[in-house]
Amino acid sequence: MKKLSFVKTAAVLSVAALALTACGGSNNPTAGGSETAGGGGELSGTISGGGASSQEAAMTAWVDGFRSVQSGATVQYNPVGSGSGREGFLAGQYVFAGSDAAMDAEELESSKDQCGPDGAFHIPGYISPVAVAFNLEGVDTLNLDAKTIAAIFTGEITNWNDEAIAAQNDGVELPDTPITVVHRADSSGTTENFTDYLAAAAADTWTYGVVEDWPEEIVAENAQGTQGVVGQVTATDGAITYSDASAVGDLGTVAVKVGEEYVPYSAEAASKAVENANSVEGAAENDMAVELDRETTAAGTYPIVLVSYHIYCNEYADQETADLVKAFAEYVVSEDGQSTAEASAGNAPISEALREQALESISGIGVQG
Repeated sequence: MKKLSFVKTAAVLSVAALALTACGGSNNPTAGGSETAGGGGELSGTISGGGASSQEAAMTAWVDGFRSVQSGATVQYNPVGSGSGREGFLAGQYVFAGSDAAMDAEELESSKDQCGPDGAFHIPGYISPVAVAFNLEGVDTLNLDAKTIAAIFTGEITNWNDEAIAAQNDGVELPDTPITVVHRADSSGTTENFTDYLAAAAADTWTYGVVEDWPEEIVAENAQGTQGVVGQVTATDGAITYSDASAVGDLGTVAVKVGEEYVPYSAEAASKAVENANSVEGAAENDMAVELDRETTAAGTYPIVLVSYHIYCNEYADQETADLVKAFAEYVVSEDGQSTAEASAGNAPISEALREQALESISGIGVQG
């Protein structure tokens, strides 16, 4: 697979609002151009997207920021989860989707029904660590390797003072508190990224593969969306979950073993995992989806990373929709869009090299012939 150059990246993609628009049309937009940062020409109308709840804070910032450069245009986003967002996009409910996981080959083929012969394409706008977050009184951080994390989430390790945890955390007073695992109830790209890490780095313990829906065989608590799991863990002593790191608040977090060191999550450590990512083959020429090395041993790298995408059509049914989508997409990856999202969601902006790649991909958005 080709290498895709990510230079110190880590930015944002997320939302708020309702949605009801077909991939082939918007709610009567009138169009102009979209030359720079979404501000070229005067646009009006409404477009709707849906998907990853991890993108909420950033999407709110983007929607507000885009309105400041296109006062007549409205963007709506429904945080229904990555899987539901992609389903809505493929069904023509949304003109774009937010997803913490890239479309698979079947979905890309299906996208041609809505998006023309070249189908859909991905733009990585939000790169974030997935934190393993817990609520344990008196403990702010723990060191854990992949096998131990997997054993906790499969229910093999049931108490916080288990020997496997204690052996990696000398000097930490671990209570004999039962562990309550909390997972996403909805189809989630965050779940897919987390289980992708477990399946690669702890395959002997995590035998459920890479999934967007939590395995039914594992008995655990669940909650809807990013805020739901974080809220439930915050309210439950001894609970643990996985979540976009920007949402974990005051919960304790895990430093993950990589090689011979334990690496806490950070935007910088996450970006290192993305720098050597491989581009996914078989998609449209302008597609920017990537595959990550979850078993990396590179120093300072945090391997539980989600790359959250905006998914757009290469072709829309009319010029008005194409202009609105292109303008919004350009704003999201612009310097202003990224800094606005950074201030809201706490991630680092994407690199200039990635921005140039993204703008080139977005420039190809057109109208179905």
